[in-house]
Amino acid sequence: MGGFFGAVSERDCVLDIFFGVDYHSHLGTRRGGMIMYDREHGFQRQIHNIENTPFRTKFEKDLIDFQGCSGIGCISDTDPQPLLVRSHLGLYALTTVGIVNNAEDLVTRYFSDHGHQFMAMGSGKVNQTELVAALINQKDDLVSGILHAQEMINGSMTLLVLTGDGSIIAARDRLGRLPVLIGKSEDGHCVSFESFAYHKLGYEDAYELGPREIVKVTAGGFETLAPAGKDMKICAFLWTYYGYPNSNYEGVNVELMRYRNGQILAREDKKRGFDSELDYVAGVPDSGVPHAIGYANAGSAPFARPFIKYTPTWPRSFMPANQKIRNQVAKMKQIPVPELIEGKRLLFVDDSIVRGTQLHETIDFLYASGAKEVHMRSACPPIMYGCKYLNFSSSNSDMELLARRTVQELEGDEGQKHLEEYADADTERGQCMLGTICEKFGFSSLGYQSLDGLLEAIGIDRDKVCTYCWSGKE
Repeated sequence: MGGFFGAVSERDCVLDIFFGVDYHSHLGTRRGGMIMYDREHGFQRQIHNIENTPFRTKFEKDLIDFQGCSGIGCISDTDPQPLLVRSHLGLYALTTVGIVNNAEDLVTRYFSDHGHQFMAMGSGKVNQTELVAALINQKDDLVSGILHAQEMINGSMTLLVLTGDGSIIAARDRLGRLPVLIGKSEDGHCVSFESFAYHKLGYEDAYELGPREIVKVTAGGFETLAPAGKDMKICAFLWTYYGYPNSNYEGVNVELMRYRNGQILAREDKKRGFDSELDYVAGVPDSGVPHAIGYANAGSAPFARPFIKYTPTWPRSFMPANQKIRNQVAKMKQIPVPELIEGKRLLFVDDSIVRGTQLHETIDFLYASGAKEVHMRSACPPIMYGCKYLNFSSSNSDMELLARRTVQELEGDEGQKHLEEYADADTERGQCMLGTICEKFGFSSLGYQSLDGLLEAIGIDRDKVCTYCWSGKE
């Protein structure tokens, strides 16, 4: 994933950029970057690796060298960015969030002749932000170039441009898969992925871009340069997993959606006759917790925290690049509360079950700590397809996904023709998949949120929400 923050002000706004970007640290763990513009000194940029050190720690020492009344910054799980680009369109800075699935095809199609070259990353792949800049530069102005780039890209592309006059051009993906919000203060305006980031900095809500919309932001205001499109496919995982609890997207608060989602999950369990006498309902920390609170509030068992994550040194379990180290870190973070586990019948709600890699460790840990029963609920439907629009559930193969792998084990290639049935707990195939996963992991029971239940919890027009990971439908 990734996130960004930008601001244009009548005053120096270095600290706004610094704190605004830092508030997006939950969205990525690889690179962080800031670039400021000052009329006297021009552009100043810094990029750091944040895989083992938080953004704030890495950039605090740079603040003394930054100055300016406008700037942008990012947390990136892909490329080193923002990039500073010089072309016939002038000198500008660019940061992107999204994924370019056809990068190699674009390079071959448009840039294979002599005189074109791209910065290669360690894997040999092209820096996708640089590729986006090259596509933008094929046109005669930035707006036409951005629209051209978004049209050519298979995937998604949301971006910020800091121009040579200190203004910011913000462009939301053509199907609005990610949010772009504008805040305003007495001194200027900001652009952000997360709304809470600017609320904490003294900005108030001003505008939310529509899909495909391009807006120019200055200290004095903002204006639409390219109108919003009619079609939107905003990512549902914003609410269920990676969006921060305090943020709102399309008018829907993340934390409240998660409470509703848990309540709906409990409601459906009751309809199916689930009647285990639970001692506690708990969340798999951290993003599963609000779903579990909603479940507990709608059920008969109280909410509790049978284990706590130790996060001061490892804020996120997937920070290390090596899967073996990630698993070990996840295990080390799980600190039990024996009085809430031993001899207890527990129901856990996780935000989603993707590959199931760390879930096995969690269940073994709970039984080893004396749990009598461990029931598991997923706040999302079974994930059947790796995301091709963002970097959330992307994978080398769909068979890395627990649900798809289980279907293959049960029925081979024939089962892949019946994924919709397997995703429905009320069908024979759906029950078979649940039973198989239960046996494999040692769950006392397993349940997934239905797609209808998830969309009900979000509460906006279901045709405007991307559900590709579950349905395979674009």
